[in-house]
Amino acid sequence: MHKPMPEKGRAGPEVLAELDAFKAQDPRFKEGRVWSLVYYLDEEHSGFIKDAYHSYASENGLNPGAFKSLKKIESEVIAATAEILNGTEDVCGVVTSGGTESCLMAVKTYRDMARDMRGVKKPEMILPETAHVAWFKASEYFGVKIRLVPLTADFTPDLKKLKRLINRNTVMILGSAPEYPHGTIDPIQEMGAIAEKKNIPLHVDACVGGFILPFIEDNGGAVPPWDYRVPGVTSISADIHKYGYAAKGASTITYRNLDYLRYQMFVYENWAGGVFASPALLGTRPGGGYSAAWSVLQYFGKEGYRQLARETVGAVDALKAGVNSIPELEVMGNPIGPLFSFRSTDPTLSIYAVGDQMDARGWQVNRNQFPEGLHAMVTAQHLKVVDQYIADLKASVGVVRANPALAREGGAATYGMLAHVPLRGMVRKKVLEMFSEQYRAGGGELDLSSGDAAGGPPGLVDKLVNWYVQRQQRKGR
Repeated sequence: MHKPMPEKGRAGPEVLAELDAFKAQDPRFKEGRVWSLVYYLDEEHSGFIKDAYHSYASENGLNPGAFKSLKKIESEVIAATAEILNGTEDVCGVVTSGGTESCLMAVKTYRDMARDMRGVKKPEMILPETAHVAWFKASEYFGVKIRLVPLTADFTPDLKKLKRLINRNTVMILGSAPEYPHGTIDPIQEMGAIAEKKNIPLHVDACVGGFILPFIEDNGGAVPPWDYRVPGVTSISADIHKYGYAAKGASTITYRNLDYLRYQMFVYENWAGGVFASPALLGTRPGGGYSAAWSVLQYFGKEGYRQLARETVGAVDALKAGVNSIPELEVMGNPIGPLFSFRSTDPTLSIYAVGDQMDARGWQVNRNQFPEGLHAMVTAQHLKVVDQYIADLKASVGVVRANPALAREGGAATYGMLAHVPLRGMVRKKVLEMFSEQYRAGGGELDLSSGDAAGGPPGLVDKLVNWYVQRQQRKGR
């Protein structure tokens, strides 16, 4: 049943108080308990970006000729981004609403460029298996077929197999710096050499790393070449609302020169409302996102970002050392930067059960599949909670070690089964059916989790597993 709009308006303080009340069940990110989604430092910084956003809350970047201040802000944000990515004076780009829009725009650009310059009618792009899910969304939206590159043992793409996937329909190759599941930086230098030799564009997805890897390197950290210093790199996406600590949503996509960026543009000359031109996906482009992004770059400066990178790396190093000090656990691959994941080295110890125990201790821990593991996206804020996290992780391993049956309960059973369910196309269809039901008119609150693990009603994941179990029972398996 729809909840109607109130007949009469309410007092502002009353409305704001109810908004705060809505947050009662949300993750405790201000205490450093959340390991994804949020890039929070402190209330002073939060207040600053709110004020910066509010200063342009009504302005619209749709028409760069109207609010000229927004075009100036965008140009300065792109120039600053190009500089830290070691671009030349020719590097250009736009501010977008987030990493997904940036990734979508790269696919649209290279599809259209290949169609115009080479007559490609059945476009394909080459992605490592660890590519962010946004690239799979772009494939579906823009009709660009994916060719997946399998991984080597260290979670980097197999370059020999990558070469064999290139054909006349290839419109782009993707590398990540770093990739999200394990925090590994793809071998961009080697991929760039392949792309340059074959005259194929190479996009670097640095949505996570773009505003921290340059400052880790400034601090003396060992970071392999991944930006515009690599000749084959033709474009880079980098989110300011991640490790740039801007307000949601602000990302950037930059290209080596305007010859690429032109293919991102949309122009329609026959609209009754006049000639229309747009540089990216959105029509209305919220001015607050621009102003907050510009403001944080001025607020921190390179010195501030170097300090944030130093604190983040300190937290990451301490966390990885703590994980590796637990005999049953190991960090996966060779993560460089703020992300990493870890798994169980003991087949009798369920890493998902360990995750359940961490959840019960108040941490919001993300799960990986293929291979099964737990994931952490670390910020400077987490430096203060490292010791408690590792202490709770050791205790959680001890609980699961003493109670192996926990692997068959709650979230551990749910996620463990999901990771091994065959017939992934059927899983996709069922998830779509269940997920969309949450948006039916009058639908309930969205619950993607394993509700049983927290003693609550079944979430979407539980329902999916129950569906699969019942399906197998009907088949007599």
